[in-house]
Amino acid sequence: MEQDPVPVDLGHPAPDFELPNQFGEPVRLSALRGSPVILVFFPFAFSGVCTGELDELQAAGAEFSRSGARVLAVSCDSKYALRAYARDRGYSFDLLADFWPHGMVAGAYRAFDAGPGRPLRASFVIDAEGLIQAEIRSDPGTPRPVQAYLDALKEMV
Repeated sequence: MEQDPVPVDLGHPAPDFELPNQFGEPVRLSALRGSPVILVFFPFAFSGVCTGELDELQAAGAEFSRSGARVLAVSCDSKYALRAYARDRGYSFDLLADFWPHGMVAGAYRAFDAGPGRPLRASFVIDAEGLIQAEIRSDPGTPRPVQAYLDALKEMV
C-alpha cells in the first residue's frame, strides 16, 4: 500500500494505513474513527524494554477501555513472530506487522530507523476524529511511561 508523505504534527490527521495483526486480520486506522487510538511503534518483539512497555500497556488495559481507546502496537516483525509474542505475553491488543514493505507505516510517521531497519520508540495518541493529539518518544533503551498515554487521553476529554 502506498503512503503519501503526510506531515505528522499535532492537530493534523494521522496517516492512514492498513496492516495485518498477529492473526493476519487487516486493521485499518481510518476504520477505527469514533474512538481514540494509542499507536505504539516498538523496535522488536521479545526484547527486554519493548516487552516491559507492552506489559505495562496490557496492565493498563482497563484504563484505556474506560476512555474508549484502542491500543495498536506496531513493529517490523512478521505476523507469525507477533502471534507467538502475543500468545507468550498474553497481550489482548492488536500487534501489527509493518513487515512488508519493510517499515513503510513507521516511515510515514517519521518513526523508522533505516540503519538497523526497525521502528523508533515513538507513540501517537489519535483522537476519535483521526487527529494526532500527542506524540510520545523515548531514546533507545528507555521505556515510554504509560502515564503519558493516560494523561494525553484525559486532555482530549
